[in-house]
Amino acid sequence: MILLDTHTLVFDTLAPERLSKRAKALIEQGEQAQALACADISLWEIAMLVFKGRLDPGVSTRDYLDLALAYRGMEVLAISPAVAAQSQSGALAHHGDPADRLIAATAMIYDATLVTRDRALRGLAELDTAW
Repeated sequence: MILLDTHTLVFDTLAPERLSKRAKALIEQGEQAQALACADISLWEIAMLVFKGRLDPGVSTRDYLDLALAYRGMEVLAISPAVAAQSQSGALAHHGDPADRLIAATAMIYDATLVTRDRALRGLAELDTAW
C-alpha cells in the first residue's frame, strides 16, 4: 500500500510539478494496484489549510476533498485503536506534530510506504518512507 502524506496529496492534485520523480512513480504504482490511500487526519489538515487561507483549491473544501480522493481512487484510512496506540509509542511519541504522528502510525499499522518530503518522518527508522 502507498500512503500519501497531506502535502503529497495536495501536490498530486494541485501542483504535481512539486512532486519528486520517485513520488510520482509510487503514486502511479499505487493507483494502478488500487492500493493508494491517505490517513483521515489529512482531510482535516486540508480543510484547515483552506479555512486559514493557506490553500485555495478553486472549489469548495468539500468538493476539493471529494475530487482529490476520486482522482486516483484513493482510500481513506481511519484512526483505529491500533493507529492511536502506535501514534504514542516509540519514536513517534516524541514527534511534535500530532497529525504527523497519526499519519506515520497509519503507515506503520497498514504496512504502507509513506510518500512524504518531511525529513523528520523520513528519519524514523521504523517507518517506510519515500520521496
